[in-house]
Amino acid sequence: MRERIRRPFCFFLFLGPGMVAAMADNDAGGLLSYTVTGAKFGWAVFVPLTLCLTAVTYTVQEMAMRLGVASGQGFTHLLRERYGFGWMAFQVGALFVENQLTLLTEFVGMSAGLEILGIPLLPSVLISTGLVLSIAMLSGYRAKERFGLVIGLFNLVFLFFALTVRPSVGVRESAALCTGRPFRYYAAALIGNAIAPWMIFYQNSAYVDKGLKKQHIRAGRADTLAGCICQVAVASALIFLGSSICGVVPDVENAGAPALAAALSTRCGPAAGVLFALGLFDSGLLAAVTVSLSSSWSVAESFGWSKSLNDSVREAPGFYAVYAFSVLLAAGLSLLPNLRLNGIAVFVQVAGGVLMAPILLFLTLLTSSPDVMGEYASRRGQKVRAWISVGILLAVAAVTIVQAVWQPG
Repeated sequence: MRERIRRPFCFFLFLGPGMVAAMADNDAGGLLSYTVTGAKFGWAVFVPLTLCLTAVTYTVQEMAMRLGVASGQGFTHLLRERYGFGWMAFQVGALFVENQLTLLTEFVGMSAGLEILGIPLLPSVLISTGLVLSIAMLSGYRAKERFGLVIGLFNLVFLFFALTVRPSVGVRESAALCTGRPFRYYAAALIGNAIAPWMIFYQNSAYVDKGLKKQHIRAGRADTLAGCICQVAVASALIFLGSSICGVVPDVENAGAPALAAALSTRCGPAAGVLFALGLFDSGLLAAVTVSLSSSWSVAESFGWSKSLNDSVREAPGFYAVYAFSVLLAAGLSLLPNLRLNGIAVFVQVAGGVLMAPILLFLTLLTSSPDVMGEYASRRGQKVRAWISVGILLAVAAVTIVQAVWQPG
């Protein structure tokens, strides 16, 4: 009888890296990007597109999880072992730069959230920096994971709040802009945010650090699927919320977080602005921790340093030094005047989509190799889904690069 009672809760025991990575993907920049997208285009086109990305996101994250569990090695280590130092150095260097841009949006987002609540800029940055650094000092991997789950699941409140608003369908606005450069740019940003580069490095390394056994791959898949569903649901809710202020905020791309919060408060009640501010801070905090950890894991692994979250600062000085450097650099840059978070957030998501293409290519090759994966190598259906995902990301990268080089009027 006791076994029957415990069985329904077994799934929750394996919620971990998959859920944390997916909820952290709805970061401060993503929260703003989704809200701005809804405010600019309405929900009719972008919510269905977001829902369609669930399959692609799951395919990518499942490969990252399975690679870590089946091989017992991190993506960076395998990249160097199988494809050489040059490719590894390129991927780690590109990831670090992308992560720093992402971290900048997290700190600007956390500061903006606290400023909306009445806390000045400098104290906001200091509070945010102190919290992000202190979380790394928690004892052991498990404590850090539980903290991430708690703060990540907070953003599920946006699902309930989205049911109370009157969203703008935006069909005319979207139809008019579907053939234009802004629409393609925002679509690329949406895809880039759904499949961020750091997520692969974080989830892969976290599963290695967690020590999940091969027989628990099914539980890892459940964790990953649950995270992908929650991530897409929250993203859709944010687009709905943004669509409720469609046409209300002039120049919404450059309006700033306070203007978005004020517009939401006007349209949806005072609680909307407060919730938006708390969501900015909460999502930025979780993402700042996970993005910094992905940098630390990838750099430490490339140099062969100790890199477990179960190690103390004394046992893994290089790992924690990269973490602290990433956090302090982003926090310092966030104090620069006249930073426009909305525009930066969308740009970072687009850049992430471009960077994902080569990372996903190598991830697909590694998970398809019996030498690396053994009996857990991708089967035919998994390979088909993986290569379709590669094709989508390559197409996004190509379109984005062409638009950057040649901008038609």
